[in-house]
Formats: sequence, structure tokens, C-alpha cells
Amino acid sequence: MTRDDEPPAVRYADLNRRTETDGALRPRTLDEFIGQERVRRNLRVAIQAAAKRGEPLEHLLLSGLPGLGKTTLSHIVAAELGVDLRVTSGPALERTGDLVGLLTNLKRGDILFIDEVHRLPRILEEYLYSAMEDMAIDIVIDQGPAARSVRLNLERFTLIGATTREGLLTAPFRARFGLLEKLDLYPEEDLRQVLLRSAELLRVTLDGQAIALIASRARGTPRVANRLLRRVRDLGEVRSATLLTAELARECLGHLGIDDAGLEQTDRKILSCLARHGGGPVGIKTIAAAVGETEDTLETVYEPYLLMLGFLMRTPRGRVLAEAGRQHIGGSTSGGTSGQARLFP
Repeated sequence: MTRDDEPPAVRYADLNRRTETDGALRPRTLDEFIGQERVRRNLRVAIQAAAKRGEPLEHLLLSGLPGLGKTTLSHIVAAELGVDLRVTSGPALERTGDLVGLLTNLKRGDILFIDEVHRLPRILEEYLYSAMEDMAIDIVIDQGPAARSVRLNLERFTLIGATTREGLLTAPFRARFGLLEKLDLYPEEDLRQVLLRSAELLRVTLDGQAIALIASRARGTPRVANRLLRRVRDLGEVRSATLLTAELARECLGHLGIDDAGLEQTDRKILSCLARHGGGPVGIKTIAAAVGETEDTLETVYEPYLLMLGFLMRTPRGRVLAEAGRQHIGGSTSGGTSGQARLFP
């Protein structure tokens, strides 16, 4: 990158100043939300149309990898509509009473946000069918000959579901969402804008090269970018630095075991496992056992980024180490990989 191409430096308050926004980097409006232009445009239209009609927003399904902004968008939608937001998650809802209590307490136009909605118990998912379509829910009271069904009418509400595994949703449940939006990984330019905004809220000072370095290793995810920014800030405070430079950022990322491609130790373990098996194919269960992670974590957290980089491939027989991954693991010099450079002579 030439000097003329460097991102503009961030010049804000002194590094040692504190702010109440230190842990609240989430944007609060669609205008503040950076990236995901298509999703923002579609949501803006849907929100404005619902407001003009005086109706609640249609049910919304947000899908995408962790850390891309699904929860943030749900809060923004509620704020833009001026309604209350009730937040829960699929694993937290275990009994019918839990769901009924939430639904019956919703006022007209309120939003019920269910994170990890694909982990909702199947019986509760079926209760939502009538709640989403008919604004009513049928519950069974008593047992045996005395059992009877009672229908509870609900106020018109909006269900926002967030999922990292859209394919695990049943077809009938998915079809009841009027709006379906998928969030993609962020390009580096958008991540730089995210870091600029976060640096202002955190009241830290970075140069343009430090911003570019962090953005290039943030795995296309704003949550990761903000996490790395905080760690670089911590090292800067320990060093009493008044400016977070690229050299300081590179040193911090080295301590964290993040290499030039943004790979972490677990990523490199996955590639090394494939290398030890001659490049594959290797089954996901074998990889999970070798790296000490669950299969679900590998598929939702680590594999998407490795696939995007072209470092591994999925085949019907298992995972295969791509040539780009072979070259990277063979030439990597980041922390924790010194013994891996000899894998490929």
C-alpha cells in the first residue's frame, strides 16, 4: 500500500480518557450501521412501508455467521419503529409456558427477538405457527378426559429470528417469515469504517496503517474487528502509547496468535490436521477430535473463513486441504506455527 493509498488517520481524544460507550459499540440506527447495503435498503423500505400503513412489521428472519450484526439489526428495527423489543434465545425456551408467557405479554407492534432460532424445541416451533399466522395460540389444559383446548388471542406482533444455521429450520417455519435477509462477510473497506467509528467511541488514536492491518485480519467480521481493536488499545495503554501504530498492532496480533491471513491457532490446527492426513479427505468428526472443538463450532465459526480464503474444500467424502492452505501452513511464521513450517519440504 502506498502512502497516498493509506486510510485516513483517526485523530480523537487522548488515549487515557474513559467513556461510558467503552462496551457499547453497537450502532443504534440504520444510518449508523455500516455495510450490508442490500439488507439495510430492504429493511428501510419494509420499516417505512409498515409505518405508513400503521401496521406491525412482517416477521423477519436474519441469517448469517456469528458477529455480522443480526442482534444489532433487531435492536435497530425496534428503535426505528418505536416499539418494545423482547429478547430471548432458542435454547432458553424449554417449556410451552415460557413461550406462552412471552407471547401474551406482547403489545401491538412489539417485537419478539429469538436468537439461535434454529435451536428452538420443535414443539415450541409448532406453537409459533398459529401465533405468527393467526395471532393466536392454542394451549391444552388438564389431562385425560378433562383435557380441553383453550385459544388465546394475541396482539399483532413481529417475530425476528436470528440463525447461523438457516438450513436447520423446517420448511413450514421458514415459510412463515415475510422477510428473509442473509448477512455476508464484510469487505476490508467496510471493516475500516467500522474501526473508525469504534475508535471514536472508545476515544483512542490510531494511524491509517494500524486500521488497515486490523481490518485485514478481522475475518470479515465486525465483532472480531472490535475485539482486536480493544486488545490493541490495551497494549497501547500498558506501553503508555499516545498513538496506536501499525507496529504496535502487529505486535499485539502476534501475541494473540493471529497471522497475516487472520488465522487463529484453531484454524492452523485444522489445516495441520488435514496435512497430517495427506491433505484429505478427512471427516469432520476426525478433525473435531484432533483440534478439540465441536463439529458445530468448526462448521459455523472456523470453516466459513477458511473456505472463503480457499484454504480448504468440502467434498462428499470430507474436508480437503487446498493448495493455498498448503502453502500458507507451510510458510506461516506466526506464533504457534514454528513447528508447522516443516510439514511441507
